[in-house]
Amino acid sequence: MEFAYAAEVQELQDRLRAFMAEHVLPADPAFRAAATERRHAVEILEPLKARARDAGLWNLFLPALRDDEPGTRLSNLAYAPLAEIMGRVPWSAEIFNCSAPDTGNMELLHLFATPEQRERWLVPLLEGAIRSCVAITEPGVASSDPTNLRTTIRRDGDDYVIDGRKWFTTGALHPACRFAIVMGLTDERPDAEPHARHSMVVVPLETPGVEIVRNLPIMGHLAPEGHCELAFAGVRVPVANRLGEEGRGFALAQARLGPGRVHHCMRSIGQCELALELMTERAMAREAFGRKLADFANIQDWIALSRMQIDQARLYVLRTAWLMDREGNKAARAEVSAIKLVVSRLQTEVLDRAIQVFGAMGLTDDTPLAYLWTWGRALRFIDGPDEVHLRTVARAEFRRAKTRANTGGPGS
Repeated sequence: MEFAYAAEVQELQDRLRAFMAEHVLPADPAFRAAATERRHAVEILEPLKARARDAGLWNLFLPALRDDEPGTRLSNLAYAPLAEIMGRVPWSAEIFNCSAPDTGNMELLHLFATPEQRERWLVPLLEGAIRSCVAITEPGVASSDPTNLRTTIRRDGDDYVIDGRKWFTTGALHPACRFAIVMGLTDERPDAEPHARHSMVVVPLETPGVEIVRNLPIMGHLAPEGHCELAFAGVRVPVANRLGEEGRGFALAQARLGPGRVHHCMRSIGQCELALELMTERAMAREAFGRKLADFANIQDWIALSRMQIDQARLYVLRTAWLMDREGNKAARAEVSAIKLVVSRLQTEVLDRAIQVFGAMGLTDDTPLAYLWTWGRALRFIDGPDEVHLRTVARAEFRRAKTRANTGGPGS
């Protein structure tokens, strides 16, 4: 068992850290100022994207790239430590064309796009010329059970007609966002197999009947790119816009979510590392009651626990990435659920400690801590709530128990 990253991955880490230090961190204050003004800082991002592409730090996440496609063909395991570095500056992933939800949408299009869909949507995404969003979650039903989804996608000749409402559609307000991948019912029969009733369709945002209703704040933070509520009223698109086979929406969703959860988790671990660094530096510099904060036992405990928990979580995520590369996304389904739950809970815990060490300053925008805490809390819903993932892990354990019982193993 080898715990060191491969030499080529270490070299990419060095290059990425250098790029972040030279180009991204100096731009961070201006980007955050633009976000405070609720505008997307295209004038900052576009030059940085060109630099990243010239530096060979482009489309790092997608191992299935063809020879004629721009990017670096990295496995899940090789990309994971790079996502951690990007996570330290939350907006930076876009610079490297590695930001959600585009990464998941590119995965989907790579797997299921027709040649025409590929030219119209995948190629511009890979080039960084456009961005995209995905519309799955709905306000009217408990979307933690996706069989509840009620947006309809009805066949009418050579078209589909879409009616329904979606929300938390991240990126819909980005100035370069051109389309949404919409999941909805193509089989409305109540007695149909629950996981064979939904399909995914590409819907250009300029299509008549598509309305961006509002930009939803997340824990009081309003993102310029939007976490939007969308309404679809008689939206007509060609049947040729469907991804994959009709009724296969659930299979497509699973193909999309696996790698994306590794990306989310490693970016979160990067943010936890940043919080630990800031907490440690603050404890060493700040005095209270005649002593450095670092001299207090409870502060030492917080720092030690944070270090151990971050390292444990990282190993868990890397093992999951390794399993996905070795045996496929389906084989790692329980692990993907587990890391998503472990890391989102870790983020709120480590950030909470860091905020406490900073005192009231930790609640302000003078540090990134308050924002990173809110994002950690949001991650306990994004890509499914904790309870769904606990259920997935528990079911995997029950299957193992049944296998042991049937084979006469321990406890049978």
